[in-house]
Amino acid sequence: MTAGVRLAIIETMRQKGNKWLGILFILGAALSFALMNFFVSAAGDLPLMQKVFFRNLITTGVVFFLLLFQKEKFRIHDKKCLLWLFLRSAVGYAGVLLNFYAIDHIGSISDASILNKLSPFFAILFSVILLKEKPAIPELIFVLLAFMGAAFVVDPSFGMRALPALAGVASGACAGFAYTCVRILGVKGERGLMTVFFFSVFSTLVTLPFFLLSYTPMTAWQVCSLLLSGVSATAGQFFITAAYRHAPAKEIAVFDYSQVVFAALLGLLLSQFPKTLSYIGYTIVVGAAFGQWGYHLAQKKKAERRRMPVLKKE
Repeated sequence: MTAGVRLAIIETMRQKGNKWLGILFILGAALSFALMNFFVSAAGDLPLMQKVFFRNLITTGVVFFLLLFQKEKFRIHDKKCLLWLFLRSAVGYAGVLLNFYAIDHIGSISDASILNKLSPFFAILFSVILLKEKPAIPELIFVLLAFMGAAFVVDPSFGMRALPALAGVASGACAGFAYTCVRILGVKGERGLMTVFFFSVFSTLVTLPFFLLSYTPMTAWQVCSLLLSGVSATAGQFFITAAYRHAPAKEIAVFDYSQVVFAALLGLLLSQFPKTLSYIGYTIVVGAAFGQWGYHLAQKKKAERRRMPVLKKE
């Protein structure tokens, strides 16, 4: 066995270890965001902006504290990143508003979760526009399948009852755009922690006037629910960041769909039972996600097989 082959085997084992860590972290993120949706719904009939304010306030405080101990502190890597930071924050903020609206009105946190999880498919479409990437035909087929599945969750009749579900779809589109902006910021060298902080501060400041104007007194349970929604959202941010540091998104992102399972189980505590069409939609969307995941793994294995003869010659 040549030195090149030995190094290739060691590197493969290291990558597999990182991949399993990445999967573990992304499962943690899925559970955290499902808990966030649960606590937002459990908080009951409160103004939308009041819920959004608490969701972002906790994250702002935690990330502010962490940045204090970093060498660069609050410095933005490049002024050219400001535009993308604002875009990521503004569109991401709109996505949070739409997601919370869907959670409050759609009647099922698992429905809201699956619609928000259209974001990776929207990210593929936005990468064509913003990054000039050319998706393969199978990827486009999986995108179409995902949207077909979403149609079942939205309700094929598309009546007035579908509006909250359409808000859920729009939240997925906003999240997909925001994730594309995060990728661009990463390429430009901006710190992930700074990107999260910018988004959290932006969201908190924009929400603050509406929060003060529409503030509604809360019970102890509602205060606890909103604080826990903020804690859960913050944990989800850190879990998802750690996951993508350990493994590429295309290899582990599919496990993020476990959030729908977590949300469905938590929804039982709120006496939420999705309709039959929703389960059909879940199956199609998750199936499309697994299909896309399998396609990327197959492409990776083909690339590795093409590399092996070169390594053996060494």
